[in-house]
Amino acid sequence: MAYTNIKKSSDYFNTKLYTGTGATQSITTEFQPDFTWIKTRSNIEGHELYDAVRGATKMISSNSSNAETTKSTALTSFNSDGFTLGNNFEVNASGRTFASWNWKANGTGVANTDGTITSTVSANTTAGFSIATWSGTGSNGSIGHGLGGVDCMIIKNTNSVRDFYFWQKTMAYNTRLEMNNTETFTTGTDNMTALPDATKINMATSTQNNGSSQNYVGYFFQEKQGFSKFGNYIGNSSTNGTFVYTGFKPAFLLIKNTSADQSWWMWDNKRIGYNGGGNHRFRTNGSDAEFADSTSKVDLLSNGFKWRDGDNAYNFSGNNFIYMCFAEQPLVGDNPATAR
Repeated sequence: MAYTNIKKSSDYFNTKLYTGTGATQSITTEFQPDFTWIKTRSNIEGHELYDAVRGATKMISSNSSNAETTKSTALTSFNSDGFTLGNNFEVNASGRTFASWNWKANGTGVANTDGTITSTVSANTTAGFSIATWSGTGSNGSIGHGLGGVDCMIIKNTNSVRDFYFWQKTMAYNTRLEMNNTETFTTGTDNMTALPDATKINMATSTQNNGSSQNYVGYFFQEKQGFSKFGNYIGNSSTNGTFVYTGFKPAFLLIKNTSADQSWWMWDNKRIGYNGGGNHRFRTNGSDAEFADSTSKVDLLSNGFKWRDGDNAYNFSGNNFIYMCFAEQPLVGDNPATAR
C-alpha cells in the first residue's frame, strides 16, 4: 500500500512569493488555485483571503471580523496556472514584497444536498480540501462538505461583522477558536451539535456558522497521510523544544496556544531563515509586517517540526498548542523528503 496518494504536494498546495508592480500582473503557481491567502511582507496591511466559490474580488481578512468586501482591483481572477492581480496597493503595491498561500479545490463548486441546508461545494478529495458556501437558518441543521470527513475547518460569516470560526479534531465539538483574535476556547451549545461526520457539518445556531439569513464560506480539511496534519502538542519552554512528528517535510505551519490568550502564528518553507537562522513569520490575527527574527524559532525537518525557542505563543511549558500543517514532500514515497 502506498504511503501517500499524493506524489507531489505542490500540485495541491504551495507558497508563492512575489513583488508588487502597481500594475496588473499574473502570479504563476503550479496549479489552478481555488483558495488564495495573501499578505504583504514588507508593510502593515491586513491578510486577504479569496476563493473561487465566492468568486474573485471577494475578500475576507483573517485579522478582522468585518464582512466580505468586494475589491475590483485586487485578486481579479483565478487562472489555470495561478491568479491575476489588479493595481490594488494592498496586494500589489509597487516595490512591496508579498507572500501568497494557495490551495487547490475543484473550481467554482456544485450544489450539495448531503445536509439539511443546501451548500455549494468545491471539493478536492485527493488533497482533502473543500470550499463551501451556504445561507444559515438560525436553527440546528447541517451542511455537506464534499469530503470523506473533516479534521479542521475555518468558517466566516460573509455579510455581517462576526469573528472567524475555527475548529480542529483535537477540540470538543462544542468549542471553537476565533482566528482573528487571541482568545482561547469558547464553549457553548451554539457551536456544533455533534462532531463532523463523513458527509456533513452538524451545526447549531451560532451567528458565526448558521445565523438566520446569514451567508457563510467554509474552508474544510481532511487529514491526508504524507500531505496534511492537524494535531496538538505540549510546550516545554526550552530552546531544545518540543518535536512534533508529521510524517512529511512541512511547507506551511499555523499554530495557536489554546491554554492562554496568545496570537496565531504562521511559518512557511519559502521565506528564508528557518533551520538555524532567524525565522520569518506572520501573526495571522494582526496586520503587522513580517516578523524577521534574529534567532531560529522553529526547525522544519524532513519528518516534522521542532521548536528552538520557549516563547509563550508557541512553546510555553505545559501549555497546549494546536496546529495545521501542509507538506513540501512526504517522508517516504516516490518523492521522499530530505533534510535541508
